[in-house]
Amino acid sequence: MDKVFLSHNNIISSLGFDSETVVEKISKEVSGLRLVDDPKIMSRPFYTSMIPQDDLQKASSELRTIQQHTRLEQMLLVSLHKTIDASEVKLTDRVGLIISTTKGNIDVLEENSAFSEERAYLGALSDQLKTHFGFKTEPVVLSNACVSGVLAIAVAKRLIRQDRFDHVFVVAGDLVTKFIISGFNSFQALSEEPCRPYSKNRSGINIGEVAASILVTKDDNLLVEEAVEILGEASCNDANHISGPSRTGEGLYRSIKAALKEAKIPASDIDYISAHGTATLFNDEMEAIAFNRVGLGQTPLNSLKGYFGHTLGASGLLETIIGMHSLHQNTLFASKGFQELGVSEPLNIIEKTTSKEIKTFLKTASGFGGSNTAAIFRKAAV
Repeated sequence: MDKVFLSHNNIISSLGFDSETVVEKISKEVSGLRLVDDPKIMSRPFYTSMIPQDDLQKASSELRTIQQHTRLEQMLLVSLHKTIDASEVKLTDRVGLIISTTKGNIDVLEENSAFSEERAYLGALSDQLKTHFGFKTEPVVLSNACVSGVLAIAVAKRLIRQDRFDHVFVVAGDLVTKFIISGFNSFQALSEEPCRPYSKNRSGINIGEVAASILVTKDDNLLVEEAVEILGEASCNDANHISGPSRTGEGLYRSIKAALKEAKIPASDIDYISAHGTATLFNDEMEAIAFNRVGLGQTPLNSLKGYFGHTLGASGLLETIIGMHSLHQNTLFASKGFQELGVSEPLNIIEKTTSKEIKTFLKTASGFGGSNTAAIFRKAAV
């Protein structure tokens, strides 16, 4: 069976417009979260991580995408352009595209939008990217709540294993908008300060925005230094509640167990966990239970939400890319904002950025509707 790898990658975020810059700032524990006062989005100031519009316009103008593309489309185009160009992969009928997002162009439904409401359809977003780059195959739009980014990687791997494609580009992105902020605020889930995943004094999430992209391939001649092999992945829906996770962590537990089975490794081989860690009361508790049920309570763990906030359908891909760089640098990045453990089961939270020889990591994500996904990655021999 062909090995499948993650290779060329790019991140567009409040911390920079390339993966290396973003990772360097994380290594210095610099957060992109800022207090924003924008009545068009929310009536009171709120903490968020947003891509600077001037920087995005500058990058987009180089691609001549400002006038005909929405803000999200510009973000995705800028990120994916860099990944495609760096990989030098020609877009034949053996190359696929997966787009991961939860809400897509939701902002075009707001008043005074320059775009028609039809642009909010995810298929319209797909058409824009396919046409711009000239993909020969029909893109797959993957929108499965907040597991979308990790699940997109898993689906890319499956398509390559099924010999549908030799390479798949995955691009992910979501926006900070009035619709999304008001939705999470209605759950009383927004924190009025920078989020603190797994902490006793956590009070909720911050919403953020990024665009991220990556090449998934079976060609070991296309690997970059931080490339990883996908050892195993799995998804499980616990069907617990439309917005609340299982109190026993059942769906996440089963996802991790199935991913370990496919990877053919014991839990003890996992060197660190890049967890979901939204800083909401129930999510963090559920994860702690699930990790301990599978024997990972002492494995070094971080959440990256303290750097970007929760970037929804992009979070899983964003955090996977940072995990790749973490393995390459043999560095465990601190879980920003953590203070005192506030869950019922033990967790080995990474409190300081630390050098350590690491080869394998587990990425998890959980989302509305009881969705859960886990994926295991190992350093590739480059």
